[in-house]
Amino acid sequence: MSDAVQRPPHYNNGSIECITAIEASMSSLEFQGYCKGNCIKYLWRYQYKGKPLEDLQKALWYLEKLIKTQEEVKDGI
Repeated sequence: MSDAVQRPPHYNNGSIECITAIEASMSSLEFQGYCKGNCIKYLWRYQYKGKPLEDLQKALWYLEKLIKTQEEVKDGI
């Protein structure tokens, strides 16, 4: 069974995951903004698309990615 939050199959075509390519194309600060924007997007619409739990899980996924990125900045990675 596919995981629409952690590993949506439509984002994993080819040898690289879409989020990895997006992150590689941006500075750390830009990528943090991207993650923040996606958190806001999923929180904004979770009540209106018909899959509220899935959208909340997606918001959490992006929040965790944002936290990880911030920790890497703090640690100088």
